[in-house]
Amino acid sequence: MKISTTFFFISSLINLLCRVCSQILPAFCKLSNQFPKLFVVFADIDECPETTQHIRYTPAFHFYRDGERVDEMFGAGEERLHDRLWLHS
Repeated sequence: MKISTTFFFISSLINLLCRVCSQILPAFCKLSNQFPKLFVVFADIDECPETTQHIRYTPAFHFYRDGERVDEMFGAGEERLHDRLWLHS
């Protein structure tokens, strides 16, 4: 039997002062609990400027598989976000 070594990681890059980010954050927390196989990290771009210096839009969701970015999503949209999480779970 072969054991899968695929690791899936999602980073959510937000700005807590952003109205759109504040609206999608509770939905993202709820949705991320529905997909327990996904590892989720939140980063406030104001608190992590050295890590998020290349972010142009918030909210931004980056999807990684085995260390490589395989997808990204910008902006709010609970249904779009659910679809992306489902796709990568």
